[in-house]
Amino acid sequence: MAKKIFPVMAILFQAFLPWSGLISSQEQKVKGDIRQEVVNASNRFGLALYHQVRGEKGNHFFSPLSLSFALSMALEGARGETAEEMVRVLCLPRRESERREGMARIRDLINQPGRKSELHLANAIWVQQDFPILQSYLEVIARSYQGRATNVDFVGRREEARKKINDWTAEKTAGKIRELIPPGFLNYLTRLVLTNAIYFRGLWLFPFDPTATQPEKFYLPDGQEADVPMMRFLGEKAKFSYAEDEQFQVLEMLYEGKDLSMVILLPRAKDLAPLEVNLSLEELDKWKSRLRERRVDVYLPRFKLETRYPLKDVLMAMGMVRAFSDRADFSGIDGRQDLFIQAVIHQAFVEVNEEGTEAAGATGVLIGLTAYIPEKPVIFRADHPFLFFIQEKSSGCILFMGRLTDPR
Repeated sequence: MAKKIFPVMAILFQAFLPWSGLISSQEQKVKGDIRQEVVNASNRFGLALYHQVRGEKGNHFFSPLSLSFALSMALEGARGETAEEMVRVLCLPRRESERREGMARIRDLINQPGRKSELHLANAIWVQQDFPILQSYLEVIARSYQGRATNVDFVGRREEARKKINDWTAEKTAGKIRELIPPGFLNYLTRLVLTNAIYFRGLWLFPFDPTATQPEKFYLPDGQEADVPMMRFLGEKAKFSYAEDEQFQVLEMLYEGKDLSMVILLPRAKDLAPLEVNLSLEELDKWKSRLRERRVDVYLPRFKLETRYPLKDVLMAMGMVRAFSDRADFSGIDGRQDLFIQAVIHQAFVEVNEEGTEAAGATGVLIGLTAYIPEKPVIFRADHPFLFFIQEKSSGCILFMGRLTDPR
């Protein structure tokens, strides 16, 4: 008899809450090391993913952290070779206890209270009302990811379930991602949906003057030019963390509170490819370590991006193969080897203007049926394609990253 594989929809959204326990300095160091290991894993995974998608023309924008948390939640239910492949691709610690502790530490870091910027992540689990999920799996998701389980009916009231999940997503992303699950995405075999959402809204520490924004040329990759609204921050107050060499310029712009920032990597030439080819966590960290305060006249286009990525093929190319096949083992979810990942979808939004930045990201995993300072200021003119990263400064955790090739 052919085994029956039930689809478990997993739309994974991260949730990080403040840690209130009192721990010793040694324990803090150990936990900090574990947290940094998982932060580095998320960053490495995000950069590796970028290398997979950068060949596709146009703008790119996604949240490595959202994807890492989403797929890690699915990993909690994986066993055997399925789990090994996922650990390798996600660059995560092999020991479950370290992985879970690291995820919880990042969760606490991101959702810590008192930030001047809005930054939060949230998780939820949506379970078919009569589908038996292992209590041990639910406990791990609740404890390490703060994912609360809710019963829905994917069989008899599918559209109602879809609307409920999308409404939750829209609420957690301030309405920026309204339809993570499109029509027809759920089916009668769907048994579980894991949702993860990340939302950020930060005001610049030094906002741009809207009256200084003027139309200027932006040079597109195909050699064409486009008129775009170019924001300007000029004069003696224009002091930013900056680094450069003969090929690239790097600028860091702080948000209010100074705990979050945007880092922009701009090639001096119009061609972005040499920068992309050598992009790695080590190179990025090296650039950030060279940043020093300088007088920098900044010209930055105002832009807004909305992206959507189906990532099954990308993740398989990265080595996560078994999880998408009928050989998958997600028995840590329901106790049986009857589940596999059918699809992974990631959706993201970012708007950069004179006031600051707003960004949101959501990831869906569907498990389905088988079959130095000079006298003159530096000029930082971002009038051609560049890479940008939104990060949590204390850890270097990349919340979002993207490529802007066309601001229109």
